Amino acid sequence: MKKNLLTTAIVGLLAITACNAAPVNSEIKMNISKKEKAVALLNSIETGDQTAISYVNPTEYTQHNLAVGDGLAGFGAVLQALPKNSAKVNVVRSFADGEYVFTHTDYNFFGPKIGFDLFRFENGLIVEHWDNLDEKSATKNPSGRSQIDGPTTIKDLEKTAENKILVAKFVDTILVNGQFSQLGDFFEGDFYHQHNTAIADGLSGLGQALETMAKNGIKMVYSKNHKILGEGNFVLSISEGSFADKPTSFYDLFRVENGKIVEHWDVMETITPKEQWKNTNGKFGNL
Repeated sequence: MKKNLLTTAIVGLLAITACNAAPVNSEIKMNISKKEKAVALLNSIETGDQTAISYVNPTEYTQHNLAVGDGLAGFGAVLQALPKNSAKVNVVRSFADGEYVFTHTDYNFFGPKIGFDLFRFENGLIVEHWDNLDEKSATKNPSGRSQIDGPTTIKDLEKTAENKILVAKFVDTILVNGQFSQLGDFFEGDFYHQHNTAIADGLSGLGQALETMAKNGIKMVYSKNHKILGEGNFVLSISEGSFADKPTSFYDLFRVENGKIVEHWDVMETITPKEQWKNTNGKFGNL
């Protein structure tokens, strides 16, 4: 029932827009933050909250999830396809950086998943969406951490810019160019909390995982970084590459403390073959 109400609201908003270009619920849109709007939209997948859909520009909504059609109509079609009362949404972390909001969410969305969502705003409305989703692991990693647990408090807002520079340099130096001799520039010894399902804490855990992958002929390649976003002590990197020779999208969230990387969460998603895309906007389009 909730899903049907939200789908009906989407259809209604599209119909209103077709007849009248005036903003819908503009007073409501102006009274809450971009972060609150993005979280409300995600929560509406579970709750059916019809107000949340008014935070999306009904005529300019570009979709980069390649399994979803473009625009609000594509979003509505996905909601309609969800099994009744199956959707669950728990937004664990949310961050704002200029015109962007990014979130870290525990989902049941066609099955249990962990995901990052990125929204771009114009004039107070969501106009663009990117995401990266992966199956939720039933077990914790070798250090007893899950894909999404750990600190959520945003602090050190005055260090946002320098923390973004640190992570951008790490991604370029280590992940893209493989200059592992410089790892010490980014970490405080072996102190590093890891949330990847297959990797233990510390640089030692990362080294062991890379060694195991190499023995099994598995390569992880970061070929290009598309975006660095952050708020305070949290920085998100969005990159393109391959894993086990399959085109892959890498979303890496880092927590920074005293100028060093101290914690890492990630979602890797295999990029859908182009012939299966539901839109033509590209996984990394406009980033």
